[in-house]
Parts: sequence; structure tokens; C-alpha cells
Amino acid sequence: MNDTSPRRFAIVGTGSRARMYTRALTDTHRDLGLLVALCDTNATRMAVHNRIVTEAGLDPVPTYPAESFGRMLHEQKVDEVIVCTIDHTHADYVVTALEAGVDAITEKPLTADLDGLKRINAAQARTGGHVTVGFNYRYNPVHLKLRELISSGAIGEVGSVHFEWLLDLRHGADYFRRWHRDKANSGGLLVHKASHHFDLVNWWIGARPEEVYASGRLFFYGAENGHRHGVAGDYARGHDSPEATRDPFALHMADSPDLTALYLEAEHEDGYRRDLNVFGEGITIEDDMSVLVRYDSGVRLGYHLVAYAPWEGYRISITGSKGRLELDMTEFEHTSPEQDEQHPVRGMPAPKENTTARLWLRRHWQEPEEIPVAVGGGGHGGGDVAMLTALFGRIDDGVRPDHADGGNALITGLCANASIASGRPVRVAELLGEEDR
Repeated sequence: MNDTSPRRFAIVGTGSRARMYTRALTDTHRDLGLLVALCDTNATRMAVHNRIVTEAGLDPVPTYPAESFGRMLHEQKVDEVIVCTIDHTHADYVVTALEAGVDAITEKPLTADLDGLKRINAAQARTGGHVTVGFNYRYNPVHLKLRELISSGAIGEVGSVHFEWLLDLRHGADYFRRWHRDKANSGGLLVHKASHHFDLVNWWIGARPEEVYASGRLFFYGAENGHRHGVAGDYARGHDSPEATRDPFALHMADSPDLTALYLEAEHEDGYRRDLNVFGEGITIEDDMSVLVRYDSGVRLGYHLVAYAPWEGYRISITGSKGRLELDMTEFEHTSPEQDEQHPVRGMPAPKENTTARLWLRRHWQEPEEIPVAVGGGGHGGGDVAMLTALFGRIDDGVRPDHADGGNALITGLCANASIASGRPVRVAELLGEEDR
């Protein structure tokens, strides 16, 4: 293969999130890379992705079972693998790829536990291979503007950050009906979801976490809470359950051809059910979490994540020696159990097509100034499209996050989980071991 040949990509893990990469490599970004293989534990889901390939006018690509991942990398001469599997398996595929001389792009988080983090760091150090974490929120133009203002010194030296993230009753609930509800799979929302947010803070202020204190609980979802609050439905899953018909928390996959193909029609292979009752048994993650972080720069972060809010969005305030930046992002002003004609899948989060953003710069002794910002089009406020262009175009733009960035975001969540379990602050060096820092 000569230097002008397109890079050869494979995807491991062919659930719904992976479709973004499949569609990009076969349609919107097909001039930047070549999709050469798919790998999964489930052949039905791989067939769904190959339909995306053929609908783009291309020949279907070879498919491999998960146990043949290494063979796929060799036979298909893969340059870079995209890891979209369950979080706790990320390290297995990233390490195998690096040892085979293949670079890796992984969906966030980098992985879900401390062992996986150490294995990835060791493999990267041994091989010198490149790992990229899919922190698409870095590419959101509003977040880029916030970083530009901080870097320019608009508010002087940063002293503290306040960060509040609200997931609404559709989006938040969805983490409690999928594999994410088991902390062993996902690390909980402080790893799976908040790694986005911790990475943004790390990147904005150019610092690493040193100590974390956290408190969290399962307050709203789960069997006991559902009955206490009078919102629990008596069913195991949404599909084919008469009791779920009028439950606004139930997911009805049969409403969606995509969910039907990827999950309902794939259940016979692995038994995975995508639509469990959010007020059922077996949930081991929290839905309401508060975190305090001290950084090596001295900056303090106060963070709160709630997964059962009536509206969706986030508020960020960054206070410095010369003033304060305040960002208010509203993704949904109001969450309704009824779906409109654009979003007919009952129970699924709707696309965030009407996100609004307001950014204020409040300098000391001056009138507040509203900074014009515009949310980008497409997923994650324009972050998805821009990230895909950077990933497949191999753009070195100072934004693309590597394994170290992924590790710093992950370790914040892992320390937070350890703090919740122990009831005391947890130092990063303590959790990692001094020799790893």
C-alpha cells in the first residue's frame, strides 16, 4: 500500500452509536477513509451495518466474530480500528490493536475501570501507537469559543468551575434500561456520561485532577424508588407488554425500524434486551451525583449530574481573577411523554435540533457582555461532524484527544466512584499508585 492509499478502518461493536462511523466512511467522509471490516459478537447487527454499506452503493465488507478480532486486523490490513463496544471491553480491543501495530479510535469513555486504564497506558507506552478518544463535545463551536476566551486571558487566572448537567426524563431514563444500568459494564454515569464533561474542564483549564470527593445515590429510578414515588409500571420490558403501553418511561422498539433491526431481531443471538423497565431490579448505577475536584493547578470544580430532570441542558460558570464566563445551554425546555410527528419512537430521546446557547463574559468592574455563539448542526451541537472530519482526515488541530486525555477524564470518574463507596476524598495518585503518575 503506497502513501496515497486511503487509510483502512474497521469497526468493532456494531450497535446504534457505531452507525455514525459506518455512514461517515461509506457516505459523508468516504473520501477520507475506507471501511474494510466489521466485528461483533452478534452477526445480525453486523448485517444491519452492511445494509448501510450497500445502500451507499458499495460492496458489503467482511464480518468477523469477536473472537477473530486479531485475525481481522491482520487479514484486512487495518490501519485504524474504531471501538464501539460496551465500555468495560474497550481496553481488550484497544490493547490488541496496539499490539498488532494498529491505531485505535474509541468511543468515550477510554474504558470503564482502573485495570483497563493501566493496560491501555502500558500498551501505548510499549508500542508507541496512537489512541484517540471520541470526545465530540470538544468540537462543538460553543465549547471551542469558551476555550478560546479562557486561553486569551479574558477572565484572568481561573480559580473555580461550576458545572451542572441535566438529563431529562427521556434521555436520562435511557441509561437505566440498557447495559449501562450495570456499573460493571459502564462504570456508572460518572464514567460513561461525565467523562465528556470532565474532559471539557481538563481541556479548558489545561490541568489534571489530583483529588476527588463525591456523593451519589439512586434516588429516582429502580424498583424501590419507582414504587415510593408512584411512577413504577409492573412489567419487565417495553416490548409486547400491555402494562407498558401508556407508561411514558417505556421504550417501544417496534416503533422504530432501526431499533427493531439492531436489537429486537438480534435478541435470539445473545439475549440482550434494549428496553428494560427503568423501575426494575438490578440497577447498580446512581442517578444523582455531586463531585468536587481539586486540580494540579489549584482550580476547584463543583459538578452535579442529575438523570431525571424535566428539561435537558447544562450550565457552566468559570470564575477567574479578572471576571467570570457563564454558559447556558438549553437542549429541551420541556420534556413531554407525547411524541410529535418528527420523533415517533415512544420512549426514545428526541434529536436535539433546537438547542440554544447564551454565553456571557462578566469582567470585574464592567457591564456584562454577551458573546455571540451559534450551536453547530448535527449531533452534539456540530461536534460529531467536525470530529469525524478531524479523525478521518488525521487533522492535528490541538483538539483531538489522546489516551492521556481519556485517562485524565476517566480517572476523575473512577476516583468519584471510589469516593462514593468509601465516603472520603480520593487522591488520583492513591488510586493509580505513585509509580503510575
